[in-house]
Amino acid sequence: MNCRIRHCIFAFVFLCCLPLFVVSPGVTAAEEYSFDLDDFEKKPLEWGGHFELQWSGMDLNQDGALYKLEYFDDPRETLNRFSTTLQFDGSLQEENASFNWLLQVSASQDEIDYEETADFLEAYARFTPSPTMTLNIGKKNYKWGKGYAWNPASVIDRPKDPNNPEDALEGYTGFAVDLVKSFDGAMQTVALTTAFIPVTDDLNDDFGETGKNFATKLYLLYKDTDIDFIWFNGDSRPQTFAVDFSKNLATNFEIHAELAHTPEQKKKILSDDGTVDIQEIADTSYLLGLRYLTESDITTIVEFYHNGDGYSQDEMDRFYQLATDAHDEFADTGNKSALSQAKNLAQEGYGRSQSGKNYLYIKITQKEPFDLLYTTPGIIATVNLEDHSYTLSPEITYTGMTNWESRLRFTYLEGSRFSEYGEKQNETKVEMRIRYFF
Repeated sequence: MNCRIRHCIFAFVFLCCLPLFVVSPGVTAAEEYSFDLDDFEKKPLEWGGHFELQWSGMDLNQDGALYKLEYFDDPRETLNRFSTTLQFDGSLQEENASFNWLLQVSASQDEIDYEETADFLEAYARFTPSPTMTLNIGKKNYKWGKGYAWNPASVIDRPKDPNNPEDALEGYTGFAVDLVKSFDGAMQTVALTTAFIPVTDDLNDDFGETGKNFATKLYLLYKDTDIDFIWFNGDSRPQTFAVDFSKNLATNFEIHAELAHTPEQKKKILSDDGTVDIQEIADTSYLLGLRYLTESDITTIVEFYHNGDGYSQDEMDRFYQLATDAHDEFADTGNKSALSQAKNLAQEGYGRSQSGKNYLYIKITQKEPFDLLYTTPGIIATVNLEDHSYTLSPEITYTGMTNWESRLRFTYLEGSRFSEYGEKQNETKVEMRIRYFF
């Protein structure tokens, strides 16, 4: 029995049987509740976080273009990875000032490599000289945008991982001022945020080219509708204009949208003759989404994402052909020059997640189905609407033990030759994650 079938069977059996072992620690005895005002007072020092253990096993796609670029000199069928992560967050409050941090330490080991990192994802001071003004100095994640899986309007944040969009992201170091004013009437709140992000050889060097950058967001709460107008201008990235909104049409039904326009930016494109051209393009990206909760606690999130900076199907076909030809040349002659060119193109855009034009994202979860306490099954699908390839990820989460959370997820990738998910490094992936919160 090959590894892919074993992983499929393991994931299916575990997903089906895990609820049978769910035992509610609170169904056999009545709980006593108490109320203490001291528990609700804000303390000067607050902290928390989680410790995580994770294992993942992948069946590799040996016919995939991205597999060939990564494992051309070390072919293998499977890859297992073990990782640990400690995430520690907190704040120290003193009158109108506070210091806030989010520290993450992680280590991972697979059959090829060992990697460890330790970094402050956030570390910034916040000053509130008046109820209408806040100053933030340091490393911060601003979390602009209304989308769940993607945020085209988030011009000064790192991109989310659509497979784990709720995971913490590393921020950038800078300075920001928030001005807020509330009103009576249809216009309930107006807020203006201005952020300054410098880039040097030693500071925010992965944000872009060296220079100064400014971003402004005007937030409006108008008739219970959240609206943002965003503008970015600087030396490190092209000028961008963006707008987003979210609206609750009912207590259980929310819609949201984002749009970002970049008038001029450079883009590397592989031409028919194998040369790489740098073209000036205008980029308009947008997202439309909704979130719906049923009476039976089924939550559905649907988002359509148009990536204006993505590659067309013909452009992706040329890249996949280049990678395939480069691998064949290496196998015949040992020459790695074409492989190096293809790997550079993959790192610069062709191999990134969601490198195409149009995507559909669907996530459906149900809390405690069939009275299975503390159990939340779900399924996630991401579809490339241009080449019709997709990923499908059933998962189940269990929180029946105090401060503990366990999640099992199985991901299946499907696509034809020269399609995005048909050319990825892996065909399937099983992930088991256990978190302890403190």
